[in-house]
Amino acid sequence: MRATPLLLALPAIAAATEQQPLLNQVKGWFAKASDSIVAVLPTSVPSIPVSSITKPLAAGASKGAAKGAAKAAALTVERVTLDNYKSVLQPGAATASPALEEWMIFVTGGNKTCFGMCEHAETAFNASTPLLAASSNAPHLGLLDCETDTVLCNAWAIGAPSIMHMILPQPLLDQSNPATIVRSISVNRTSVTPLEIANIHIKETYKEVKPYEGFWHPFDGPLAQYGLNIPLGYVIWGFSQIPSWAFMIGISFFSRTFMSRRMPQGGAGGAPPAGLAPAN
Repeated sequence: MRATPLLLALPAIAAATEQQPLLNQVKGWFAKASDSIVAVLPTSVPSIPVSSITKPLAAGASKGAAKGAAKAAALTVERVTLDNYKSVLQPGAATASPALEEWMIFVTGGNKTCFGMCEHAETAFNASTPLLAASSNAPHLGLLDCETDTVLCNAWAIGAPSIMHMILPQPLLDQSNPATIVRSISVNRTSVTPLEIANIHIKETYKEVKPYEGFWHPFDGPLAQYGLNIPLGYVIWGFSQIPSWAFMIGISFFSRTFMSRRMPQGGAGGAPPAGLAPAN
């Protein structure tokens, strides 16, 4: 009884064995069809090796990145301080023509001089340096921190955050110094962008600001010409160190002394001082 199913299945197995060549033939037809499709595809859609695309692109990208990195590295930000500003902000050697040197000095500060609100503008300035480095004629960059160099900021009457744009002319052969063009460009503490700062040089938006020619000009003003700007900066810095309560006490003492001198010595009733006889 158990061998009966196997005996009944033998004819089916034999039939399947006889039909195996037909199955192989069908598989061969599918293989030929797939080969034909593969043979047609390259003619309609040419294939390009991935390496031929990625290698040149990678080489170009690395070359451009290296070039931009080299220019950004060459464009350093010079720290401008009270001790070195005269030597840093100096044009080149004397030439026959008044060549110009462009400077962009970012003026920043801390809690006392910028109320702790210069961080965004300082970040935007740092991000603008690659854009400035990529320009054809990149300017010189400087950084002036009014928190640590308060005297210099007072001597120049400059506040943070701002950009001091300077055009320093080179001295002529006769040692004469042409005028230095200085502009003070205010920047928004919360919304300034790196592109706005970079466009000061790239698109020459500094020309929209009138050059400063007043009393506090850092190079050509009367205070700078007579060497009084730095001493005055120290005076302003000294006053800023005095507490507000000390000012109030001083003003109160001065007002009391002044008023006592204006009042009659005999008192409010106008009585003559003691020891003087009244007039007949």
